Amino acid sequence: MNELEAARIEIDDIDKKLAVLFEKRMDAVKKVALYKEKNGIPILDSGREAAVIEKNCLRIENKELRSYFVSFLQSMMDISKKYQSGILDGMKIAFCGVEGAFANIAAKKIFSSGRLVSYDSFEKTYNAVKNGECDCCVLPIENSTAGEVGQVTDLMFSGSLYINGVYSLPVTHNLLGLKNAHNADIKKVISHPQALMQCSEYISEHNFETEEASNTAVAAQSVAQMNDVSVAAIASKETAELFGLRILDHDINENSANTTRFAVFSRSANENIASNNKFILLFTVNNEVGALAKAVNIISAHGFDMRVLRSRPVKDIPWQYYFYVEANGDQRSDEGQRMLKELSVCCDKLKIAGHYSEEINLSKKK
Repeated sequence: MNELEAARIEIDDIDKKLAVLFEKRMDAVKKVALYKEKNGIPILDSGREAAVIEKNCLRIENKELRSYFVSFLQSMMDISKKYQSGILDGMKIAFCGVEGAFANIAAKKIFSSGRLVSYDSFEKTYNAVKNGECDCCVLPIENSTAGEVGQVTDLMFSGSLYINGVYSLPVTHNLLGLKNAHNADIKKVISHPQALMQCSEYISEHNFETEEASNTAVAAQSVAQMNDVSVAAIASKETAELFGLRILDHDINENSANTTRFAVFSRSANENIASNNKFILLFTVNNEVGALAKAVNIISAHGFDMRVLRSRPVKDIPWQYYFYVEANGDQRSDEGQRMLKELSVCCDKLKIAGHYSEEINLSKKK
């Protein structure tokens, strides 16, 4: 036997062992996919991929081979994602609005292999997951210009679903008209109330009449159906393509940094999150002097940095309020549990709405 034959026999033996390990790995990948389906988690986790590559590269002693091993690992992870996509192909994702709405765009970017299901209100979208019709839902929680989405915050407070991810989507509004329309033809614009507010300077400058729609995609659809060159919609470029409209003007929102944050809600809390996470806390305080100050001081005293603190009226109870907090840290830690125990003394209601690793910018996802 010469050296070539011996090397080929050795490779065959290694490939045989690799085949066994490949099956074991894909079995584990399947378990990951099923966990993601249960908890409403997207397939892609770029942070996890980077950590796996960095950790495993150090196990290759021959530095000349490390770059090849990175390619090997990346190929393996791409295969794993394809396998997960096949498993999660039937995953149902609820969103509010119609195709082309910003919620639809966000849901597509987060769950590229899921089956998107449209609902006509935030409450119906939320309840679709609560009642088991869908596996998870994508809902807006805040806009950088218009502020919080109060209806969704109220659902967080009163509902039973958990937030397992928060994503930001830059929102660019465009003026959309019929194919034969020109800017000078436009007399009225149709859009969602928040979009109208975000483009108020542009609307005022052009002296447009306004009409509200349930969302931006519905506005675009209405313009297409009305077939009136004097009416335009304020919506996304994706919506223009969807309904055969022409983009008459680009980037008409007054704030170029206009961004909407979306949260993914599911029936189960994701416990497989690193310790450097963030959490959302909702609470009411006892009716006594300084109760809110006590609650805020307790959170700070345990080392949790509050990024957001705001109040919302409690439905059906006049002049009563609950408080919404977003903070950095892990409320599941020993320190976090001590914080929650102390908060329970000065709070009537105390609820963790969810926790997540890092906010992901969807503009970086195709």
